[in-house]
Amino acid sequence: MNKKVSKKDIAQLLKTWSQQFNVLAPSRDSGVAAMAEWDGKDTSFLDWYRNTVVPPKASFLPPMEAMFRFRKDEEGYQIEPPAKNGQKQLLFGIRPCDARAMAILDMTFEDAYKDPYYLEKRKKAVLVGLGCTNPCESCFCTSMGTSPTDPTNVDLMLIDIGDHFFIEEVTAKGKELIAKTSGLKEATKNDEAEAEKARETAYNKVSRKLDTEGIKDNLLESFDDEDFWEKVAAKCISCGICTLLCPTCYCFDINDELVKGEGTRFRSWDSCGFSLYTKMPMENPRQEKWRRVRQKVCHKYEFYPMAFDVIACTGCGRCIRLCPVNWDITQVIESVPARVKGAK
Repeated sequence: MNKKVSKKDIAQLLKTWSQQFNVLAPSRDSGVAAMAEWDGKDTSFLDWYRNTVVPPKASFLPPMEAMFRFRKDEEGYQIEPPAKNGQKQLLFGIRPCDARAMAILDMTFEDAYKDPYYLEKRKKAVLVGLGCTNPCESCFCTSMGTSPTDPTNVDLMLIDIGDHFFIEEVTAKGKELIAKTSGLKEATKNDEAEAEKARETAYNKVSRKLDTEGIKDNLLESFDDEDFWEKVAAKCISCGICTLLCPTCYCFDINDELVKGEGTRFRSWDSCGFSLYTKMPMENPRQEKWRRVRQKVCHKYEFYPMAFDVIACTGCGRCIRLCPVNWDITQVIESVPARVKGAK
């Protein structure tokens, strides 16, 4: 049986969960909207929250992360792994587009290669989704296989039904959490009907559409069309915002900080949009900006589908609404020459 919780009781609910987890919730305390440790009282995000600027991937793949410490002695280098944080995380309010992004990242960090840093945090986390009732104009999630209230990739999904949130138990982890949570009410048939109505209304609010049929093949046919890619890249300023704030981008750089024979190895977010990203001692295979823009587009819509049979884009719209020069990925995809020529 599904549950419901009064909106005025959300603070108490989060307090209850804080006894088991480090609860993260939407916050603007850092100057931009991001998932941050809940302060134990503030639930004002329920009024202003549409989505975060910094994607929730930062909870599992931080902007900068210590991989290990090292020191050199007479026997060589000694490695000290970072101390593990034993506390589990609960992300409250994650949007379905970002939850789907986590599932896509899992394909890289678990299926293709088991990344211990990512998985150590990811496996212990609980994702509590919050249905998106007010999508941004830049959102196109319904074209990317998900929806504003899709529960597929979360453990629990909350849907706004007025004075309450309807709670849908999705996974065994979510059901176990609800079983241990007191103070919730049983959802009624009317509540279920209101939730279904909210799902339909939210879905229909996503006005931006993108036809992705055959896009992998279209991009392959247009890969060597330098004129097209130069035109697409013309107004890009290579700032990296679209990749650094993308919930499915995972490029990182690795650097050592060394002081007197001791140091730390870090990995930090990087971007294929930066000219230094592929620079090697003798050359840079993506010296021209158009090659870097092509890499960004093709990785998501061609290369990732070739490897994992899924487009590495969830339609969250961040790359559109946060771009300082209004570069629009949906316009790029719609303008691929092979599509215009009617190629399959």
